[in-house]
Amino acid sequence: MSRIAKLFSVPELRNRVLAVLGLLIAYRALAAIPIPEVDSSRLAEFFSSNSILGFLNFFSGGGLESLSLVMLGVSPYITATIIMQLLTIIFPRLKEMYYEDGERGKAKFNRISRYATVPLAVISGYGFLSLLVSQSIIPPLAWTDMLGSVAIITAGSMAALWIGELITEQKIGNGVSLIIFSGIIAGLPSQLGLAYQTLTPDVLIGYAIVALIIILGIVYVTEGERRIPIAYARQVRGNKVYGGSASYLPVKVNSAGMIPLIFAISVLTFPQFIAQAIGLISPAWGSQLAEWVNAFLANTWAYSAFYFVLVFGFTYFYTSIMFNPSEISKNLQRSGGFIPGIRPGEQTENMFQRVLSRITFFGALTLGIVAVIPTAIQALISLVTGTGMAASSSLALSGTAILIVVAVALESMRQIDSQLSLRDYDRN
Repeated sequence: MSRIAKLFSVPELRNRVLAVLGLLIAYRALAAIPIPEVDSSRLAEFFSSNSILGFLNFFSGGGLESLSLVMLGVSPYITATIIMQLLTIIFPRLKEMYYEDGERGKAKFNRISRYATVPLAVISGYGFLSLLVSQSIIPPLAWTDMLGSVAIITAGSMAALWIGELITEQKIGNGVSLIIFSGIIAGLPSQLGLAYQTLTPDVLIGYAIVALIIILGIVYVTEGERRIPIAYARQVRGNKVYGGSASYLPVKVNSAGMIPLIFAISVLTFPQFIAQAIGLISPAWGSQLAEWVNAFLANTWAYSAFYFVLVFGFTYFYTSIMFNPSEISKNLQRSGGFIPGIRPGEQTENMFQRVLSRITFFGALTLGIVAVIPTAIQALISLVTGTGMAASSSLALSGTAILIVVAVALESMRQIDSQLSLRDYDRN
């Protein structure tokens, strides 16, 4: 029996899948309701000239492009989570809460992240509305109208987060990731239709082949792991012997997942918001800084190189947070485990560090290449066809988006397989 048929044959799982689909449809409905008095033509022109907003759009779940009630989507929560992860380096108590206090500590950590989402949504909403006013996309707002709009945007972000948590509770996938996934998939038909109208068939076929190769590479790297053999010493307790088993510790090639890409995009978008904030104080300085930022982003090769360096560096950084060789070595020693041929303690820690450094190098290199390949292809298409970046950007389902789609699909498949296996085990 196929996975889908087997899934819908179990009433409980079928209800969970239908609940997730219903919640995603509800979110897409909210993402289709725009705020009033929006100049649609100016908005489309603004998005076509700013590639960074395209990144923010699919991280918002597709709500930013239409200036909907959930225009920020889950991006404030993602930013809050990233900030909290960074703070674990500075504050030992936060690190202890997340890594050592078990599920209760992680629940408290996530609750603090949700609290931090509110001020971040307020700041982001105000900054983005000010940017839209400066571009004449929406009319100037009085302070009461601005306050009301920011409140609506903040409420929309919290509603998106609530929908994401309801989806997560169904145990069919991560809710935040599935919201981003739905935004990417929802925008795919229009992107393909525009590409079909503007690009020649041979270019489309070439791009499809490259996209297929990228997807296969992402699946290969995402599923790739180094298995470190672990042995457990025998323990005699009374007349019984415990332990003596062998296992392995899997180390993922891409332990950081898509977090480095989110970090890198946050860094790339930060100067634009800084320019907008400075513009509120000094319009001349803000305009000058915005020109410098836009000139840098318009330089495809410089932008791609900087993006690659950011993704590569953040992969090492986040992996070092998530995978601590010292803690793993201590936990292994406490449980009576050891690596055959390696002494417990410092030698085991050094061995973990060497393996992690080598594997992370390939993971970081792959993430960086996947992130910049679509931009390089768009630049080549514009040179070969002479259509310019505006036409070639119609195929801007970037490597980042492809990585997110593939990673979310694989994670959802794992959770579904886990639920099916659990029920098969209960029946047996």
